[in-house]
Amino acid sequence: MLGYYAQYSKEYIATLMVVTTLFFALPILISPLAWARAMRWTIPEHQHLAIYFGRCLGAFILIVEITMLRSVTTGTSYSYSFDILFLVFTLMFVVHVYGAIRRIQPITETLEIGFWVILFVLNVLFYPAATITL
Repeated sequence: MLGYYAQYSKEYIATLMVVTTLFFALPILISPLAWARAMRWTIPEHQHLAIYFGRCLGAFILIVEITMLRSVTTGTSYSYSFDILFLVFTLMFVVHVYGAIRRIQPITETLEIGFWVILFVLNVLFYPAATITL
């Protein structure tokens, strides 16, 4: 199953990069509180820390986007980008499950658990090789 659609890994990672940049990285970086409101979070009275953490998260998402951009534009480091995505998807799954169990997040974040599972499976299917070499 690993790399079943490897021949389309460039298209997959390019599409993922564009979608996640437009719907996650840039909105969180530019206007974290507006993004949080859209995701149904309650905004605290003192917003500076939330804005700071939101922008930090947006910046780190852009780092992941840049690894994907490098793969798409140079044709190199596909495995590295996919390996980074495996880590991102796994840790985001854990973070969202934890929030769901503790009931400390809006329903939109709990529903996102399925999103991370789907992305993990897609990452497996489009992995650019038949085996992972660490």
